Amino acid sequence: MTRRLLVVEDDQNTRDYVANGFAELGWTVERQFDGRDGLELAQHSPFDLIVLDRNLPGLDGLELLKTLRAAKIETPVIILSAIAQVDERVKGLRAGGDDYLTKPFHFSELHARADAVLKRKSPATAATTLACADLTMDLSAHRVVRAAREIPLLPREFKLLEYFLRHKEQVVTRTMLLEQVWDYNNAPHASIIDTHVSRLRKKIDEGFDPPLLHTVRGVGYRLSKTT
Repeated sequence: MTRRLLVVEDDQNTRDYVANGFAELGWTVERQFDGRDGLELAQHSPFDLIVLDRNLPGLDGLELLKTLRAAKIETPVIILSAIAQVDERVKGLRAGGDDYLTKPFHFSELHARADAVLKRKSPATAATTLACADLTMDLSAHRVVRAAREIPLLPREFKLLEYFLRHKEQVVTRTMLLEQVWDYNNAPHASIIDTHVSRLRKKIDEGFDPPLLHTVRGVGYRLSKTT
């Protein structure tokens, strides 16, 4: 699956330097220059990595990071800063940063640090079971069960549900589904995505309580045991 990066950096040259470098490596990149906007996006969209400037307008980078960690959002974060003092690097790591890189820097070093952070964060063995409330998916057996009732799914529905389960409690946009469940070379019309989601919802929610697959009006969908 394509990795997703959020770059929160107020300097446009640095922001574009980081974003373009990862985009050339095949990452999907979101860019923000304001701390509050960056926090909003990090809280409501799934990312594999966040590259975060230390000093930001709207909300300081360390405050942004502390807010994420207080909300139990454990997305890996690499802090960028022109402040090189040891005590400032320590503050960044204690706030929840996974690494701290001082400016100026070479993209090759940032990329290497990103790889190292992601390797540290990756589980030793991949999970074979995903769950939300009483809905479970056994990846090895290709089996979905809710409340002890097996739910037969078509291959596309299974892949769609797997993506929702891996990003449960988070808002998933249609663009994310296009990238991860379909691909841009065979991209369906948005209405086809809605049709697939509707069919999946009927299978996993009809006759069960509570409903799990919710529409977030104007944005996308969220798999959650709460509305």
